[in-house]
Amino acid sequence: MYTPHNHRTGAGAYARIGVESGAMSASPHQLISMLFDGAKTAIGMARHHMASGDVVAKGRAISQAVNIVENGLKASLDADAAGASGAELVGNLTALYGYIVQRLLYANLRNDAQALDEADRLLDDIAGAWREIDGAAAA
Repeated sequence: MYTPHNHRTGAGAYARIGVESGAMSASPHQLISMLFDGAKTAIGMARHHMASGDVVAKGRAISQAVNIVENGLKASLDADAAGASGAELVGNLTALYGYIVQRLLYANLRNDAQALDEADRLLDDIAGAWREIDGAAAA
């Protein structure tokens, strides 16, 4: 009745429900934080799979990280909402997200853990600044 596969599938479904429930009740600021967390998790999994030699799983994890950066973080940038003063910041973040995606793709192609680390550090820096904004707004 229950196989190890079923447990993984059940646990995955439970985790997805938790994430979906959290996303539905999250503020826009929290949603971006969740994207940063998801990218960090995907990069961590890619690092693990790279170390264990699981090429398919590594590629899947890196693809997930790229998808989060491209279709989540980068796509959420809005130069119009940023106004004239924020347009430069939006341009810089767009370029930085593009660079992060390049590093992730390079890491996948070359099995380069240092490129994964660089992408992870850059995302951590941006995420830290993003979380400070929320803290400053609450104070």
